[in-house]
This record gives sequence, structure tokens and C-alpha cells, in this order.
Amino acid sequence: MGVLSPGGQGTKEFWSLLCEGRTATRTISFFDPSPFRSQVAAEIDFDPLLAGLTAREVRRMDRAAQLAVVAAREAVADSELSFDELDPSRLGVTIGTAVGATTGLEREYRVVSDDGRLHQVDHRYATPHLYDYLVPSSFAAEVAWDHGAEGPVAVVSTGCTSGLDAVGHACGLIREGSAEVMIAGAADAPISPITLACFDAIKATTNRNDDPAHASRPFDATRNGFVLGEGAAVFVLEPLERARRRGARIYAEIVGFASRCNAFHMTGLRPDGAEMAEAIGLALREARLRPTAVDYINAHGSGTKQNDRHETAAFKRALGDHAYRVPVSSIKSMIGHSLGAIGSLEIAASVLAIQNDVVPPTANLHSPDPQCDLDYVPLSAREWPTRTVLSVGSGFGGFQSAMVLRGEPS
Repeated sequence: MGVLSPGGQGTKEFWSLLCEGRTATRTISFFDPSPFRSQVAAEIDFDPLLAGLTAREVRRMDRAAQLAVVAAREAVADSELSFDELDPSRLGVTIGTAVGATTGLEREYRVVSDDGRLHQVDHRYATPHLYDYLVPSSFAAEVAWDHGAEGPVAVVSTGCTSGLDAVGHACGLIREGSAEVMIAGAADAPISPITLACFDAIKATTNRNDDPAHASRPFDATRNGFVLGEGAAVFVLEPLERARRRGARIYAEIVGFASRCNAFHMTGLRPDGAEMAEAIGLALREARLRPTAVDYINAHGSGTKQNDRHETAAFKRALGDHAYRVPVSSIKSMIGHSLGAIGSLEIAASVLAIQNDVVPPTANLHSPDPQCDLDYVPLSAREWPTRTVLSVGSGFGGFQSAMVLRGEPS
């Protein structure tokens, strides 16, 4: 796997931040945020040239595509897989993203419209790569070109569950025989004025601007919205037996995945958590596991009141009494909500929890919401035997996804 996250670039830095309970949320530095209600975000200190991209690649790719390509390169190197010996038609790519090249599109619109003064924009001032910003499929194409993938290549865009769904889709392609190896994950770089304006309009993001380091507070009674973030996480997936034959280091096995939609409301959630609970149940059944097998839940935990309560109800509905015994945490408390990318970052955190028998904490959780009465691992990481992890996602539009990961049998 490869990870680019606020607070640290690379898998080791990502895991170190989570284990230490450090927060990477701060006042936005990419542009002047003063006109906006929410002025905090979790930014990555990312220099694409230092990360190994060429000047031409930087010019061609939106920031989110850059993150995807760099994370994929880390994952491929980490896999120690010889791509030269692999039939390129058996290698595929799936990349998840919620908002695509938002950063690049907004920047270019400001150029061609002379900062919005021209109703009829002047195309002569646009980058020649503007079309690549328009179509999110360019993200997956860039990764595919970088590694010679000629098998199934696609972008999955299901809002905030994109990072889970892209990896789940890749698993399905391997299981059905359409690919032998998949490079799968997600990337988003949504920290831009247009994104802030969109979330300001529905008051989904926090306005706790005077204390950005403690602004993301999932499951806390004082929470008042999520903190926007950015990031990428990418994995190399292959059948278990194939990985064993080549002596690969296996982080975890994906044993169950399911996705549902509540067909209810664009941003609203039913309080009973029925659709998320159904996705959890289906994922556990595919894994052939009982609810009591779950050792840790990596929650969506966005820090909005309705989401946290909806999730709590879903865990109780799906796991029964075991929901009160299993530790739960939200890494969004530390790295913010990177929309489509966060599901893959949460898979990475889940895998590392399995590898290290450590549950990352929910930072900033000082005053638990009485309606969120499970074990949310406040403030400090916890050493905990962790073989089976449930990771869930919830997205605008009613998307609900669940994935079960398990450590490789010894």
C-alpha cells in the first residue's frame, strides 16, 4: 500500500500520526479562507517534484491525480511485484474520487473568466490539459499509463464511500476473473473555495475556526460538523494464493464487502441506521463471520450529529450486544474528511491496526454524546488483539458501504 495523508507522507508517517493521536487540522493556507464560514482543513504539505513527479506531469495533472499517482507508485514498490512478468491485459486499476479535479477546474475557470468578470470565457488562456481536469477518468488513466495496465481501468465515484467502493469493485474484478492484479484506491484534493462554499451552504463543515487543531470532534457532544481534508491511499490487490506463491508480504485479506443506498435524502440519514446495518450484515455473511468476530470498527465518524448517531444505531443493529464490547474509532478526528479518498485511507488504517494489534484513537473526544454510547477509544491509541476489522463509509446521496478485513491466517 501507499499513503499520502495530512500530517505525514508515506505509510509510516501516517501510522505514526494516528498512533500518537496527533491532529493535522489547521487554518487553511492554500488560499484566503476569510470569506467562508468554515476556515479549517487538513492539508498535505505535498511537493510533487520532491515526490518524484516530473515538471511535465505536474503541469498535466490536477493535484488529486498527482496524489493518486504518487500513492500508487509507493504501493507498487511496496508490493515487490514484478510487473514486467505480468500480462498487462491482466492488470487493472480502480481509483475512487468524490469531486475529481475540483482544484484544477476552479483554478482554470478563474483564469479563462478573468476571475469571473467574463461571462463568455476566453479559451485561449486555458491549459491544454483542461479536458483531463473535466473527466475524473483521467485519474485512473494516469495510474494505468504509469504501470502499463491494459486490463479493466475505471474511476468509481460514489461520494464519500468512493474509497471503499473502488477497492470493493477491484476485489470483484479479481474474483470474477477479469483481472489477476488490481491497483486500487482513491484520491481527492477538494480544499478549494468552491468546495468550501458548497459545504458552507448546508452547514456540514465546522465553524470552529478559533481552534483548528481540535475542530474535528467525532462522537463528542460539542461537535458541529466535519473538517475538510485531502489525501490518497492505494493498494495492490491479488488473489491470496497467488500472493503466497510469490512470497509476498500480505497485510490483510479482504473477506467481505457490501454497499447499499437508502434512497431517502441527498444529505439526510434515517436515525435507525438500517441501510448501513444491512451493508455490514451482508459483508459479514460474505466473510462467513459472526458479528462477534469483529475486533475493531473503523467508523465513518464524520463529526456531524446525524452521522455519528446513525452509525451508532447501525452498529447496534448489525452487531447486537457485541457492539458494546468492540472498540470503535474515527481517524477523521486527526486527518479530516477527504471525501472520496477517506474510505481508502481508513482501509489503510484498518490494515495497520491488524498488523500492529493497535486501535488508533478518536482524538478530541472529551465529552461523549449520550446518544453515542459505544467504546469510541478516546484520545489515546489502545493495544488490542486485532485480527478482524470492519470499516464502514456513509456518503451524501444515501450510500452506505462496509468492508471486512482479516489478518492472514498463520
